[in-house]
Amino acid sequence: MKRKIEHQLASWKETKGHLPLIIKGIRQCGKTYSVLDFVRKNYSHYVYINFLEDKRFKSAFNQSFSVDDIIISLSALTNDVTALAAGGSCIVLDEIQECPEARTALKFFHLDGRFDVIGTGSLLGVSGYGKEPSSIPVGYETILDMYPMDFEEFLWAQGIPDDVIGKFTSCLEELKPIPESIHERMFQLLLQYTIIGGMPAVVENFTQNKNVALSLSMQRNLLRSYEDDMVKYASASDKSIIRECFRSIPKQLGKENKKFQYSVVRKGTTASRFRGALQWIEDAGIIRRCHNLSITGLPLDGNAIPDIFKVYMSDTGLFVAMLEDGTQSDILQGNLSGYKGAIFENLVADMLGKQGRKLYYFHKDSGLEVDFVIRMQGQCVLMEVKATTGNTKSSKTILAHPEKYGIAHCIKFGRYNIGRTGGIITMPLYAAAFLSSVQIPDV
Repeated sequence: MKRKIEHQLASWKETKGHLPLIIKGIRQCGKTYSVLDFVRKNYSHYVYINFLEDKRFKSAFNQSFSVDDIIISLSALTNDVTALAAGGSCIVLDEIQECPEARTALKFFHLDGRFDVIGTGSLLGVSGYGKEPSSIPVGYETILDMYPMDFEEFLWAQGIPDDVIGKFTSCLEELKPIPESIHERMFQLLLQYTIIGGMPAVVENFTQNKNVALSLSMQRNLLRSYEDDMVKYASASDKSIIRECFRSIPKQLGKENKKFQYSVVRKGTTASRFRGALQWIEDAGIIRRCHNLSITGLPLDGNAIPDIFKVYMSDTGLFVAMLEDGTQSDILQGNLSGYKGAIFENLVADMLGKQGRKLYYFHKDSGLEVDFVIRMQGQCVLMEVKATTGNTKSSKTILAHPEKYGIAHCIKFGRYNIGRTGGIITMPLYAAAFLSSVQIPDV
């Protein structure tokens, strides 16, 4: 399936003097497939090494960081003299977190200059996973984050032509209504994406079979494998609580105040008891934090409150799979009640996160609350998420006092077409995946 990372890989290869590349991402997000597809198309010779499948390859990096010594050892283990002898070949080091010495060796491969090297890893830098490299090659590697498939990639997988996507993105640029036939089709596909998400194996199954039950089974198998990783690799002090922390996420988002509260995980507990467990889950790429802001101003990161945050699942499909059976059908048929707000907030968090954006929101004890706040075209912009339609009382209050809050625009996502009333721009929920196409107008 077509992935956006193909363009990033091509740009890396075309950059003169490029460094070895490390691709990080949640387990099963498609790293290995994308890298191998790229090297097959762009290199006449390559060698693929998986440290998890064949632990013998670790020995090639244990004795020496001399590239000549490493190549001799790899040649003996792979019996592939041609690829390793040819200049301009690519060496793929899959599951590189299993061999910290291979990460250290990246510096010496760059200084040698004969080979391109791409490493992939799922739990790089996650506390408790293996040992750290003796020396991380700072300044000698490029790190690229990879995410599960986003909504646009999901559309590609469903066979939606580029000209159809181009039609509604041009409407976003011009802030004019999207043709109703395209608009309705996009909403149908958005609801499918909400329950399927972007894990490539799940998307491929759904694309081929349209079997939601089988997709759900695959998603829950993934969730179980993540929980197994948590218990296996988390520090001893976190092992007994990390699953409780993870499983509390649907309850956290179901509260009226969606701030993450450790007391929801376990009554009477303290933040210090669970802080390490939550950090582990975040470092593994399974969740994203959304920090509250002290003020609505730039830079957002500088105004974020470190210990006040919401937690979203990084993939909408995995979040919905954490809920009870029947939720998928309810979403597709529009039969949701009060919890629909949490589902569609997590959907928008998925879309923003997969654009590489950090997440922020704004909440005051006075009752003001805005779902998301983003930087957009040099401005601080509010974002409200509505499952269908709804009021934006907090945003209207903020917009009415520019001298206090410094805000001129709010984007309200919901069951809308594109429109504008003063500083409030209405947009369909699926437009959150295409923010780069949206042009903020003058007030």
